[in-house]
Amino acid sequence: MSCKCYSFIVIPSRQSILYKNTIDKKILSYWYGLLNLGRLLDERAPNYLKQSLGWSYHAPYAGHDAIQLAIGLIFEPGRDHLFPYYRDMLTCLAAGMSAEEIILNGISKATDVASGGRHMSNHFAKPSINIHNVSSCTGNHILHAVGVARGIKYYGEDAVSICSQGESSVSEGYCYEAINGATKEKLPVIFVFQDNGYGISVPKSDQSANYHMSDNFRGFKNLDIIKVDGLDVQSAVKAMEDAKKIVKEKGHPVIVDAEVVRIGPHSNSDRQDWYRDEKELALALSKDPYTKFRNYLLQSGLFTEAELEKIDQENKNEVMVAHSSAITAPDPDPATIFDFVVPPAHIPHIYPDGLHNQQGEPLTLLQALNTTLKSCFRENPDTYIWGQDMANKEKGGIFNVSKGMQQEFGEKRVFNAPIAEDYIVGTANGLSRYKKEIRIVVEGAEFADYFWPAMEQLVECSHDYWRTSGQFSPNVVIRLASGGYIGGGIYHSQNIEATLTTFPGLRVVYPTFADDAAGLLRTAIKSQGPTLYLEPKAQYNSKASMAVVPDDFEVPFGKARIRKSGEQLTILTYGNTIHMCLKVAERLEAEEISVEVIDLLSLNPLDEKAILDSVEKTNRALIVHEDKVFAGFGGELVALISEKGFNFLDAPVMRVGALYTPVGFNRILERATLPDEEKIYEAVTSLLNY
Repeated sequence: MSCKCYSFIVIPSRQSILYKNTIDKKILSYWYGLLNLGRLLDERAPNYLKQSLGWSYHAPYAGHDAIQLAIGLIFEPGRDHLFPYYRDMLTCLAAGMSAEEIILNGISKATDVASGGRHMSNHFAKPSINIHNVSSCTGNHILHAVGVARGIKYYGEDAVSICSQGESSVSEGYCYEAINGATKEKLPVIFVFQDNGYGISVPKSDQSANYHMSDNFRGFKNLDIIKVDGLDVQSAVKAMEDAKKIVKEKGHPVIVDAEVVRIGPHSNSDRQDWYRDEKELALALSKDPYTKFRNYLLQSGLFTEAELEKIDQENKNEVMVAHSSAITAPDPDPATIFDFVVPPAHIPHIYPDGLHNQQGEPLTLLQALNTTLKSCFRENPDTYIWGQDMANKEKGGIFNVSKGMQQEFGEKRVFNAPIAEDYIVGTANGLSRYKKEIRIVVEGAEFADYFWPAMEQLVECSHDYWRTSGQFSPNVVIRLASGGYIGGGIYHSQNIEATLTTFPGLRVVYPTFADDAAGLLRTAIKSQGPTLYLEPKAQYNSKASMAVVPDDFEVPFGKARIRKSGEQLTILTYGNTIHMCLKVAERLEAEEISVEVIDLLSLNPLDEKAILDSVEKTNRALIVHEDKVFAGFGGELVALISEKGFNFLDAPVMRVGALYTPVGFNRILERATLPDEEKIYEAVTSLLNY
């Protein structure tokens, strides 16, 4: 790790990626024009809210001018990748956005190139030139920047990924995960910390023991740190140029720690006079980098007042034209709210209904997953898999699902990730941004119960497609070994599907038999968008889940499977409890009771037709799942049947599931908590006797 500090440097004649030989008047005029245009827009933004025209969220950037100009100047549109944060108005202007595009975003118009009015104002983006749409979850885009940097490195492109954020967001755990991973992988990414000393009202001293947030990373190998006076245009430009040069020459990340000042409040809803006194505010205003640069141009004799006023007037005219155009642009159509919720799924062609009658040697669930992964990797060279314990010699995942994959496909496509679930999912989101052909499979956690640290990134994945009006979808399959019946106890035996199905934009599947597992996995990998792929780990080597798996077998999303036909009662189930329900159905058949068992397979989307058709036929429904009854997924099934199939019912819909308690480690406690055949049998007989 090396560290450089820049402060008020007068740039000598030199070669530069921005200009040749010397900073000529044309370059300085261009810089000043951007600084002035940005300031006009920044100061104009609150007026739109006052007139009830929009821009209800505005984070003024004044005081960040120099470093934001420098970030935008070194960005090469269409080649580099830029991940700005919510205060980066000038960054995006300098990077290639127009004044009209800035205003369209601010007033949330349908023609806003960032999101079509779907995302928060002041979140500027232009995906067509690689200015990425990022969310308002502060700093989380740092993982996406690292992921796309992985793509830049793997595909050998002469480019960099640039992540910009405030200093306080660096306190987030995923920022450490991102920088740790980027330095370990030696990725071409520049992390810019715009340090204005405050996280809303929280002073930096409450964030870190170090005055410079970058000092928290001084021990990291494969990392350069550049500290710069972010108030000085020339210093900032040189710092960003040098950062880009280091990334390209050394092939590892750089942190640019830019000390700036926040002249205005955190946002238009903030009262900074409640925590900053008049003296401090006056001092901040005296450091205004825009004013300093303008005075420098005049005092140096390079420009006259008339020349700068001419630029000012041209920018005022541009802003007025941009305003006139933007204000008459169409508003978003409320009828479009369901557009781009879920990215397009692959439609199976060979087996359109996911059914087959093929004979042959049956495979275990584990074998089906392993062979399908390998088949998909052979078919698409842009397919990747990573996670914890994914590949180390003969080991292939905790349960050996990925066994042999690194040997066949190499370390770039199959590799271990740090024990950092946020990093695993967040960099998958990032890599999938590099090109649309990329497909990623990750083990989101060794056990589904450990997935919770990644939930923030999962939520991000869920609305990326909607938030960008279909411009980007994270094409990621997240595999999770789920459920109990292994004597695993807490963090090794829970079910989380009820939580996962609450997020629009996610597909959630839970296959149990080997053929369905193979078919749904292939469909998920070929599809666009995120899929949660839950695997009942107790069935990995179970004979009950073995099945013949045809080559290239595919199963569609949202298609349930009738495992046993019946006339008197419907059992809706999935996962480990399928086999219990089938055994109960056989037992009841000996008693001349006919029960229909439906394997849901896909929880979101859900096969509502299969469910309602069965309930209409049998007039009774029992829902069985391994998860807790209270707030479990079965509650949604009860609501569906009650709302759309109430007239079919001759009895209340009943549920069997785990008790409302954690799953104990001792097998005695596990058996007391989880559903079993006897509990299901008792529920069926009770429901039939209602």
